[in-house]
Amino acid sequence: MKSRPFLSIVSPVYRAEKIVDELVLRIREEAVKITPDFEIILVEDCGPDNSWSVIQKNCEMFPEVKAIKLSRNFGQHFAITCGLDYAEGDYVIVMDCDLQDNPIYFKDFLKQCKDGYDIVYSIKSVRNHNFFKDAFAGIFVKIFNYLIENKNNKTDSLIGSYSMLSRKAVIAYRSFGDYQRHYLMVLRWIGFDSTSIQIQHESRFEGKSSYTFGKLMHHALNGITSQSDKLLRLNVSFGIILSIFAFIGIIFILAGYVTHGYLSGWASLIITVLFSTGVLLTSIGILGIYLGKTFEQTKNRPKYIVNKQLNF
Repeated sequence: MKSRPFLSIVSPVYRAEKIVDELVLRIREEAVKITPDFEIILVEDCGPDNSWSVIQKNCEMFPEVKAIKLSRNFGQHFAITCGLDYAEGDYVIVMDCDLQDNPIYFKDFLKQCKDGYDIVYSIKSVRNHNFFKDAFAGIFVKIFNYLIENKNNKTDSLIGSYSMLSRKAVIAYRSFGDYQRHYLMVLRWIGFDSTSIQIQHESRFEGKSSYTFGKLMHHALNGITSQSDKLLRLNVSFGIILSIFAFIGIIFILAGYVTHGYLSGWASLIITVLFSTGVLLTSIGILGIYLGKTFEQTKNRPKYIVNKQLNF
């Protein structure tokens, strides 16, 4: 019976046919410096290009390269989940496929894990994204940290998914049953002793990020609503404040009518109605998001479906 590998490297692959060869080359160069007993798990998230064909060729050349092709596009965080479910190493590294995460930091991750930490995060000295994406990330983190009441679950825009987990942390991650998930937020939630290392965020090896504004918004909403119900409680507070102002306004109008024959104009009435309707629809929309997530969770569908696998 084959013993468990010492090190596993998990990388979700999407639209990276021109990157995979270089990705495998660099990972192998750094992994062999640590141990001869390692595995590289590439999870192809059913992208629109020929990434799977390139992955197949690498699997034929290198038996330590293992590949999983999902049945459809499930998203980055489910692809990471799939890779962690299949990873058997004593230590597991998760990294993106675009080579903005440089494999030269493998040894630094491992040093921290051997010092007793179960989770080692990476903190980018500088984010090498465009201005729009950096600004969006900063705004999201500020809003997220305000809405999260558990201080241990707060995050930082400079922390990336490039990380190392001990076997204990991997097993804990696998037990996480939430259908909606974000890799880093799950790690924050499960706890364990953690630390971080400083890394240089590299430029993307080839192509552009597949995250559009719409995908980023969807990702942000999922992250906030899956980790906090504070939005619902803020709605209640906002509704009470509006009711108080409305009551004060009624008293003011009645007093004006009695003393001066005051009658409010149609413009102020229309503005009030539109404002109240907007608040009401927003509140219903927030409630609908939470109900939708509850619906998705109760269906208990698999988080991903594997179509093909190689070298396992």
